[in-house]
Amino acid sequence: MATGKMGAMPGRHGRLKWVALALLAIALAALAWYWPALRAYSQTGAAYSARVVCSCRYIGGRELGDCEKDLEPGMEVVSLSEAADAKRIDATVPLMAAESAEYREGWGCVLMTPKEREAIR
Repeated sequence: MATGKMGAMPGRHGRLKWVALALLAIALAALAWYWPALRAYSQTGAAYSARVVCSCRYIGGRELGDCEKDLEPGMEVVSLSEAADAKRIDATVPLMAAESAEYREGWGCVLMTPKEREAIR
């Protein structure tokens, strides 16, 4: 009887392994399917955050930490940094998107073009 139980365990373990691999494959397929939408949402969130925080910081005159409170719920994934000498806010969503907004006299805070962002890096 003990032999029968021992023989049953490897089969069960093997099924669990295949189920886990199937679930992993499904998760990876879903990630691949939704990647373009996730990237677009990340780009939009980064641009929104950079623009709002730039306006708050350089037009409203508030501190960066205080300006982060103005962002919508769910924007916690966006990381913000400040280049005070350039009056620029950089916003990034790790591994997904990066945007920058810069204060320009007479124009306010504007999003920088990819070419402008590349020139500062």
